[in-house]
Amino acid sequence: MKTKPTVLYDVPGPRARRRNLLWTVLFLLALAAVVWWVVASLADKNQLEWSKWAPFFTDARVWETYILPALKNTVIAAGLAMVIALPLGALLGISRLSDHRAVRGAAGTVVEFFRAIPVLILMLFANAALSEFTDISPETRPLYAVVTGLVLYNASVLAEVVRAGILALPAGQTDAAKAIGMRKGQTMTYVLLPQSVTAMLPALVSQLVVIVKDTALGGAMLGFSELLASVRPMSANYGANTIACFTVVAVLFVVLNFALTTFASWLEGRLRRGKRSTGAVVGADAVEELATPGEHAGPTDGTK
Repeated sequence: MKTKPTVLYDVPGPRARRRNLLWTVLFLLALAAVVWWVVASLADKNQLEWSKWAPFFTDARVWETYILPALKNTVIAAGLAMVIALPLGALLGISRLSDHRAVRGAAGTVVEFFRAIPVLILMLFANAALSEFTDISPETRPLYAVVTGLVLYNASVLAEVVRAGILALPAGQTDAAKAIGMRKGQTMTYVLLPQSVTAMLPALVSQLVVIVKDTALGGAMLGFSELLASVRPMSANYGANTIACFTVVAVLFVVLNFALTTFASWLEGRLRRGKRSTGAVVGADAVEELATPGEHAGPTDGTK
């Protein structure tokens, strides 16, 4: 039985299938060897002893004292940064497409400046500025510094994502909007942005995942009580189980980011289905009414 060839993919023959099977088996063997080496190394260092992992399963104080408060701070910092950076990035991205040179130049300067500075430097600078010029208490200052650094950097990156998504649309979309008399603001709001959101969503979600992960920089350098910062006190108070603490924190980061990407995938699918099912449907009565000359038809003799 012959298989139907495709345009973009050549169906492998018997030799290619055997070769692919061989590479798959070799890869799985190599992966199993790496996993075995990691497990053996941890076992040699006594890192797999139950006593080092038991507190996370038997002692609720570990979660109540360290993990859950740190997880709460991580979610708060990331959530605030997302809520502020998304609209700010959209505004900067749209401003970079402005017809006014001054607006376009100012937005471009802001975007290029903050995008070129590492986010950690922005956090440290924000922390120093808040300490010098505000009366924010030292306990809450790290949160403000982390959110400020995340917003400044990620809003600049999101601005480029928005600008690229809008420019990727066919020029005919803008021309059609102009042809029916829509102003530039209306064209952007009702024509360009709704169509570009679906195309931009994967890149937007990737940057939101970066926001969640970068909250750990505040814990490492500013003393912000987030997930990574909880490792040291947990390790000190529960038998120096450093590997176990890092593993639990890593799993929590994976769960957070997986939940975010899952929601984004669901939203993208919903948006795509909505676009396919929102075409206007004109009933038969309406067609007859439009086709019948009457009060809806204009004069045909050239008079007004």
